[in-house]
Amino acid sequence: MKRVILGSAFMLLAMSTSSFAKSPIAIAIHGGAGTIEKAKFSAEQEAAYRAKLQEAVEAGYKVLEQGGASLDAVTAAITIMESSPFFNAGKGAVYTFNGEHELDASIMDGKTRAAGAVAGVKHIEHPILLAKEVMQNSVHVMLSGQGAEEFAKQQGIAMVENSLFDTPARLEALKKAKEKLEQAKSHTKDYQAAHQALPSAYKMGTVGAVALDAQGNLAAGTSTGGMTAKRFGRVGDSPVIGAGTFADNHSCAVSATGHGEYFIRYNVASDICARVAYQGKSIEQAGKEVIHDVLAPIGGTGGVIIIDNKGNISMPFNTEGMYRASKHSAATTYVGIFKQD
Repeated sequence: MKRVILGSAFMLLAMSTSSFAKSPIAIAIHGGAGTIEKAKFSAEQEAAYRAKLQEAVEAGYKVLEQGGASLDAVTAAITIMESSPFFNAGKGAVYTFNGEHELDASIMDGKTRAAGAVAGVKHIEHPILLAKEVMQNSVHVMLSGQGAEEFAKQQGIAMVENSLFDTPARLEALKKAKEKLEQAKSHTKDYQAAHQALPSAYKMGTVGAVALDAQGNLAAGTSTGGMTAKRFGRVGDSPVIGAGTFADNHSCAVSATGHGEYFIRYNVASDICARVAYQGKSIEQAGKEVIHDVLAPIGGTGGVIIIDNKGNISMPFNTEGMYRASKHSAATTYVGIFKQD
């Protein structure tokens, strides 16, 4: 009898271990969508972007591989992109009209639907980490500007000079944007109308990550420097839960990048997950419908990364390219930039 009991115990242990080993883990990241043409990249530049994307996705995957939470995998990947001048977030943030940097970020836990977001912060090196602090240690979901930075100080987050985010390439982009705004003002005196005339390249740029951990929990996070030459404290979709970021274990996790005004108006991130939850659609079908059938016809440019609770990944976009990468326990690392990738 004792042998039978012991044998059964070993079988149960083996089954549970095997089951855990088969639990999928996966992560996908993006570094922004837009007018990303292969002809404009030297071989060295393309290799550098691909290497940074791979570094970020591998860092996030390592957290998952070691049994870590999807929330931690998301922040691990995003902080690497926030530290790179390649992407419009953190150190690569674009300039506002007044020559400063205002950063936004958000994060969401698919298990509890807890969320945290910050908007318009100027002295936070890693806005995604402050968004996580808001989610975990604040009674609120979104904090903005000076108030968000006061909260950051209470949480022991160091302040940095706004000049930390200065880069020559982004400054040049601001100068060109202002030139185009001046040209547009020859036809209209209204800033709003002039800004509408700016090419979409000046209105996009974000980083984000979505992940599924071994416990079956989803998470999503997004971080951005916003829109080049933005004014009046403009806030885009990145810190808006449901627009730029959404996660729910019952459906999917989404991080968006694109012309934020459209993503806010059409609740892009939550719409995709709602189609999965209530219409039984795959993330591939739901993402395609929203990005190509809903947004594209009205001029909404951009893309999303999506992961579901089975580890399936989809990364649709309606622009010429999107910096992206993914890794799954059943697949090798994928890195893409252009449509043909």
